[in-house]
Amino acid sequence: MSFYPNERLALFIDGANLYSAAKALGADIDFKKLIDEFRKKGILVRAYYYTAIVEGDDYSPIKPLVDWLDYNGFTMVTKAAKRFTDHEGRSRTKGNMDVEIAVDMMELSDRLDHAVLFSGDGDFAPLVKAMQRKGVRVSVISTLKSQPPQAADDLRRAADTFIDLNDLLPVFGRDRPPPRDD
Repeated sequence: MSFYPNERLALFIDGANLYSAAKALGADIDFKKLIDEFRKKGILVRAYYYTAIVEGDDYSPIKPLVDWLDYNGFTMVTKAAKRFTDHEGRSRTKGNMDVEIAVDMMELSDRLDHAVLFSGDGDFAPLVKAMQRKGVRVSVISTLKSQPPQAADDLRRAADTFIDLNDLLPVFGRDRPPPRDD
């Protein structure tokens, strides 16, 4: 990773996308180690974490993580997930955070030298190019080392630097516990 000690940087973490990439690699993310690592890389202006939360459930497995992140240096951006029934009659949940990520990146662009986007979603390629036109370097963190790969080719090509999440797991990853046999 090419970071400079005096550069202002911000993390933009697409929570669902990062979770999916880490899971595909058989790992979990240690967010304390993650934020500590980027604090060493430069002047960390902000670390955003974006996720949708299912409203009305008595217990949401994401809630403890959201609370921990909120108290430990991350700026949480959440919204209610929408439940719907697909054309095959299956119940689905949708909670896309792309617009929120794009708005926050553009709003912060004049105060950054380097944006780090944790997502492999190809929809972000135009956003990456817009940030670059504003003079901001953009690193994208996702993975190609999973089946299927989690990073879109157009996003990787747009980024100044593509960093494979698998290469960072020794720094801030931890193995996923094996599934329990209940």
